[in-house]
Amino acid sequence: MLTNYVADMMIKPGASPVFDKPSDYGLSYENVTFKAKDGVELSGWLIKGGNKRVIIQSHFGVQSSRSGYTPEGKGMIKMWKEDIHFLNQAKHLVSKGYSVLMYDFRNHGDSGQSERPWVSWGPEEAKDVAAAVNYISTHPDYRDAKIGLLSICMGAASTTYAFGNDLIEKGKISAMVAVQPLIYPDFVKAMGIPGFIAKRVNVETTKRLGFDLNQKSFLPDVKKIDMPTLVIQNTNDPWANKQFVEDYFKELNTEKEMLWVDLAKSRAASYDYIGKEAETLSKFFDKYMR
Repeated sequence: MLTNYVADMMIKPGASPVFDKPSDYGLSYENVTFKAKDGVELSGWLIKGGNKRVIIQSHFGVQSSRSGYTPEGKGMIKMWKEDIHFLNQAKHLVSKGYSVLMYDFRNHGDSGQSERPWVSWGPEEAKDVAAAVNYISTHPDYRDAKIGLLSICMGAASTTYAFGNDLIEKGKISAMVAVQPLIYPDFVKAMGIPGFIAKRVNVETTKRLGFDLNQKSFLPDVKKIDMPTLVIQNTNDPWANKQFVEDYFKELNTEKEMLWVDLAKSRAASYDYIGKEAETLSKFFDKYMR
């Protein structure tokens, strides 16, 4: 019973509704769908700004959707006390002349389920990042646009796996912002789960996913990232392994910037930060996407 509960907490998609829409922010958009290479249909918004620069946003896992995070339906223990609206940064980016593609990962929001309907912490979701890039790069209105990636937590993991597995063509992306990259074993350790329970949970998650999450890391794939990258990390994130974040940054073999932000003691604080301080994003993207 306990093993299944903890396994669900780790890899079962939580209540991740698409809880608002771009028109609530005065944004022009269209609902879009596109397919990953394994046939999973992904749902998103293509928010209209300029046609020369597009940002593709990939959200974090389990309790998120393209909208961001809502505490509604999350039970007694909540990551953040109020809604986190990812449309805040989209609205800012549109004001700076960018179009924005926001989509739901497989098994999240309004997107379809994969054959194994679980959150893989990046290896499977890498197909979704690649599909989003392909969608924009072949779109008649944006195929000549410069593309930037805003990759949040599992979004950063998925993006890095995508580059490591050569799912995204070299030179295709102009810039990336990676927010709080994290691997599964560090999360388990930060949660303080006793070793004997963690072992049982690992057996269950391996059975569900078909691979051992403890044996997966995107750190070896970082060296294949070929575009300027900004890494953002909350110094007070209780889930983070700061050494891993530093190693991620060190392995980047390209132009790079590291931004440590001093926020509330919560993983979600930085997710809220990027919307409220979205100029941090546009300044970086503007530098490499002129």
